[in-house]
Amino acid sequence: MPAALAVHPGSGHGAAARALDAVVARIRPVVDELTVVSADTVEESRALMVQAKDAGLDLLVVLGGDGSVHQGVQFCAEHGVDLAIVPAGTGNDLARALGLPGDPVPAADAVAKALVNGTRRRIDLGKLDGGPYFGSVLCAGFDSAVNERVNRMRWPHGRRRYDLAIVAELAALKHQRLVVETEGERLELDATMVAIGNTGYYGGGIPVCPGADPADGWLDVTVVGKASRLDLLRILPTLRTGDHVRHPFVRTLRARRVELGADNGWVSYADGERLGPLPVVVDCVPGALTVLA
Repeated sequence: MPAALAVHPGSGHGAAARALDAVVARIRPVVDELTVVSADTVEESRALMVQAKDAGLDLLVVLGGDGSVHQGVQFCAEHGVDLAIVPAGTGNDLARALGLPGDPVPAADAVAKALVNGTRRRIDLGKLDGGPYFGSVLCAGFDSAVNERVNRMRWPHGRRRYDLAIVAELAALKHQRLVVETEGERLELDATMVAIGNTGYYGGGIPVCPGADPADGWLDVTVVGKASRLDLLRILPTLRTGDHVRHPFVRTLRARRVELGADNGWVSYADGERLGPLPVVVDCVPGALTVLA
């Protein structure tokens, strides 16, 4: 099996670069050929992946964080190449949903074992109408505003940056009119945030769509209505357990296509990557990607 390993050295504040030799040592013996490609930008990464495909490629192993995996998802879904994930970022949400270890070396061992045993599965992907695929969660509203603020911050690093951004966005909290339309339901409400999950996790392990299954042909939708600052403070601890869906101002839906309407200034993020402002239309694409897991 010809394989390429795409590494983004800066992922996880250098964790990907530090793990590279150990990961290569585990993958190389179980494939016919392994080409290692290293990229610092999205454009460079995509170009190197296409070159590897043109040379003959059956498997792409991505060593990096959620942004790196997001690019791997695009390439593999578009070119019919299998994907393996060796997480080395701060979120690692798609890897978590697939049951992979959170550290790169144990994850590489799991990938090598899956290669030897021929263990593969097909999973669904979300896809924006006219836009990219995503593997985990698309969000807009309060949580995407936190992402926007985090991306503007240079200090501190890690989870503390998110904690400070959450506090700042709570202080600036504003509700916006949102329309959520599926095949069988239409909601129009003042909302705090919305999340569309192909898998359950975002933000480094928060099960925002706790019932999402990436192999059932459905998207799970979580809508938080007009929640006050106090409501959000109360709901935050339950996000880690998935119990937030029990709150009276939280609605959950399941759909094959979801349209988020209203030009309300919200920006959408998926797999932790900035996509652009609402409105957006999202489809579930069943069995769009083959993964080793």
